[in-house]
Amino acid sequence: SLSLSLSYSLSLLLSLPSLFLSLSSLSLCPSLQPQTMLLDEAHERLYVGAKNIMYSLSLERVNHQHREPECANYIKVLHRYNTTHLLACGTGAFNPHCAKIRVGHTGQVRQFELEEQSIESGRGRCPYDHNSPVTSTLDRGELYIGLYTDYWENDAALCRLNNQSYTRTERDDRQQLNEPKFIGSVVIPDNNDRDDDKVYFFFTERGTDAEGVNKAVYTRVGRVCANDQGGQRMLVNRWSSFLKTRLICSVAGPNGIDTHFDELEDVFVLKNKDEKNPEIFGLFSTTSAVFQGYAVCVYHMDDVRAAFNGQFAHRERPEHHWTPYEGRVPYPRPGSCASEVNGGGFSGSKEFPDEVLRFVRSHPVMFSPVLPLHRRPVLLQTEPGGRRLTQIAVDRVQAQDGHYHVLYIGTGDSVVLKVITIYNKDTDTIEEVLLEELQVFKVLLLQQLYVGSEVGVAQVRLHQCDLYGSECADCCLARDPYCAWDGITCSRYYPAGVYTKSRRFRRQDVRHGNAVQLCNGLQIDGEQYQGAGEMQVYGVESNSTLLECTPRSLQARVMWYIQRDPDREEVGGDERVVMTTHGLLFLRVRSGDAGVYVCQTVEHGYVHTLLRVTLHVLGGQKVGALIHKTGEEGEGEKKETCPTSRLPGPSSQLWYKEFLQLIGYGDSQKVEEYCERVWCSGKRRRKTKRRYTQPMEVGERKGRGKGDPHRAPRHTLDN
Repeated sequence: SLSLSLSYSLSLLLSLPSLFLSLSSLSLCPSLQPQTMLLDEAHERLYVGAKNIMYSLSLERVNHQHREPECANYIKVLHRYNTTHLLACGTGAFNPHCAKIRVGHTGQVRQFELEEQSIESGRGRCPYDHNSPVTSTLDRGELYIGLYTDYWENDAALCRLNNQSYTRTERDDRQQLNEPKFIGSVVIPDNNDRDDDKVYFFFTERGTDAEGVNKAVYTRVGRVCANDQGGQRMLVNRWSSFLKTRLICSVAGPNGIDTHFDELEDVFVLKNKDEKNPEIFGLFSTTSAVFQGYAVCVYHMDDVRAAFNGQFAHRERPEHHWTPYEGRVPYPRPGSCASEVNGGGFSGSKEFPDEVLRFVRSHPVMFSPVLPLHRRPVLLQTEPGGRRLTQIAVDRVQAQDGHYHVLYIGTGDSVVLKVITIYNKDTDTIEEVLLEELQVFKVLLLQQLYVGSEVGVAQVRLHQCDLYGSECADCCLARDPYCAWDGITCSRYYPAGVYTKSRRFRRQDVRHGNAVQLCNGLQIDGEQYQGAGEMQVYGVESNSTLLECTPRSLQARVMWYIQRDPDREEVGGDERVVMTTHGLLFLRVRSGDAGVYVCQTVEHGYVHTLLRVTLHVLGGQKVGALIHKTGEEGEGEKKETCPTSRLPGPSSQLWYKEFLQLIGYGDSQKVEEYCERVWCSGKRRRKTKRRYTQPMEVGERKGRGKGDPHRAPRHTLDN
């Protein structure tokens, strides 16, 4: 399902959504079991590699039943090869194969055709097992991939493949790779010289102790030169530039002991106008057996490059600790690329001195790790029993008071969380705001979110401003950078200059959510009851009675007051009166509890009166006598049959029976007979009354009391 919520805590609370949406509100393409997805905005298609099939889905509606079973395997590698073709590689029932798929030119008749003559072995390009971890990226016709190349998954490698060469990491070298789990990869330029481009791989691996036993898990970022050709006499067809360092994501603890999130679950590289400096977002989990926690850390490329340009790590023997290498570093610096920026003295890595190649093979680890932005996570989830977080995607949004990163986080229970984080420079604190609970792709033109799971593929709008309500306060309190109050409704926010239409009434405050200032909200002392709902509730003395009041945002604090003219006083909870998520529950109502109750919510200083409830308390003896009298009147008379069509359905009757059991009312049979008579007679009275009502004007709204008379309470309905 899909739900939306707000949160303002230091640690992300995932249990308080404010709105719930069922999956039926999404566009769903069922039973795809996607393994990988490729977004093609030029052709307006979403290509999905799945189990025994590959799909080409329309971006307008992904649930269109259009299936082309050209490829019969698990598609694990899927990239745009050129302007007219895709490169797809699949497991092929433990016999990997790759092929090219023609999709045609942009603007031409849409094509989706497998070119059989292009089918070739996929060994080294695709794993044998669809559960095997793999990451890949394609740049200038060359495929860079991290995978296990063999059937038994003993040979892990970082590879580059093209038509002429095959370059990879060393076999059976635990210094380079030790039981890795490949997560992500990306090509990032360092400067305008394309020969100096670097390929970054993100993965986790095991550390080893003095006896060679695998112990702790670490998250690594590895780097190679995109133009690396290997060595001439040594490291032939092997990387001559491979280096790696640790990615740190931790929370400071007492006594200087940090809590580390060492297991990288997913990584997202947010590109911007400066392609040399994207932002890297990592989703981490703990490896502790004591508790399960998740964190999101952000890294800047300046810090990544500084770590790779720093000191090399060195240890004399396996049982020794790592220390900075203090000896002479050969020239050119190990890990650098053969490029004009680096002096232009070498036309390629095959010309590098053997001394450089020996050093890079024996010292692949950098001493300094990469630390995150602000030296801590921007988002935490450490609550017991919290959701399992699996994937992350990020969008950068311009709001009225600045730019914000919107995080979309996929969970193990098929939910996507939409979160923003706000850094306060003055207090050096980070606030997390959970906006919505919604493989994730952002479409710039269509503003759609594509969500893939084992169930299928769905599409969701990135902004759903209408769901926040029809009031200025609800819109501003949502703190969604996509949305703003335009004077009439909560609608899509557009930066100044996007449209020429005047938007001077536009109101938005993502950083503070100050609805009091933006919407002229009133404080508690001056709160009026204009626009509040009215309700009459009857309770039976010594029985349970619920005054129902549910706020739109569950992050709002609910306050109850009882009117004692001319003043009012706040209702406090005790062993008899309980504040619940559904309202104010009297476990044993008394005659002195009768009166007018006011339900208010307070959120970020904004006070909203939702409801005025008038509670009438009936004496228990009076109600018993009434039921007994009604029963006696029916004796001796022919019992009038109530047509089945006039009675509510079984699901509607069920709720009050369960409620009677809850409050411990003994004679439920009499109550049931009485309710049936009320339903039947009430139906006739309502029909008679409507004969004399005036016809409604066009556009006139129906009153609150004209809904389904047999409606069950909201909290008993299936969402």
